[in-house]
Amino acid sequence: MSEIRKSGVRRGARIAGLGAAAAVAMGLMSTGVANADTFVPLPGGEKIVGGGGTTVKIARNAESAVISPSLAANGAGRTAWVTGDVFADVQGAEEGKLTTGYIVGCQVDITGLELGLSGSVDLSGAGLSGSLSLPIAPGEVKFAKLASKDVSEGVSAIQYKDAEIEVQGCGGYAQARAYTVVEVPGNHYVKGTLYGQPFSIG
Repeated sequence: MSEIRKSGVRRGARIAGLGAAAAVAMGLMSTGVANADTFVPLPGGEKIVGGGGTTVKIARNAESAVISPSLAANGAGRTAWVTGDVFADVQGAEEGKLTTGYIVGCQVDITGLELGLSGSVDLSGAGLSGSLSLPIAPGEVKFAKLASKDVSEGVSAIQYKDAEIEVQGCGGYAQARAYTVVEVPGNHYVKGTLYGQPFSIG
């Protein structure tokens, strides 16, 4: 009887051990999924504006974002690594300016929002692969300028890769969307803005 009881105990211990190992493995897999980066491919787009003999075509392609959870794991921070190419084809004008960046909102639907927002943060001084920590509270919207350059007649481009936008202080969901502005001064002033598709930062 004692041998049967011992065998049963050993068998139960092995089963319990396997169950614990499985639970640990499942826990590790869950942690891995929770902490994994999320790749978000984004569609390109184009827009044509003009007047008085001046025409400007704005285009964006190869845009994507990689969303990462905050290392602080506090639920109020996350990071978006953004990549994209923007172009301006200016015809009928000798000079203008091309600017691109991202609108970021916390617990706000930014789908219909346009430029003219307060709280502009300039990332262009950090370089096109630099980083920016963007403090943003629930219900708040800010926009981060990645780069700006003077353009002349013809095609000009801004390319950025893995530019880091770190959102801090947002306890709810966060969204972002790209914007690109071309402004041509002169007697026939032309300004056009191309917006990207909004995407979730978590």
